Amino acid sequence: MLDKIKLLIGQPIGVAFKNGLSVSGVLCDADEDEICLLEYLYQAKFVQKYYNYDLIQGIYIFPSCDNDMLN
Repeated sequence: MLDKIKLLIGQPIGVAFKNGLSVSGVLCDADEDEICLLEYLYQAKFVQKYYNYDLIQGIYIFPSCDNDMLN
């Protein structure tokens, strides 16, 4: 599983947590315990956060931008 997650480094992803919340950002790193995600806060502010796999329900790569998905 870690090998598949490491393929997503540098890509925008969505992370769903077991508590029902979710975040999105760019995956910066992943090891056997946690992922590092670069998240947008506001204006020109970004933060790197670390999330343990025990908290995560799913990790999803962003879909491509095609006209069918745009409003």
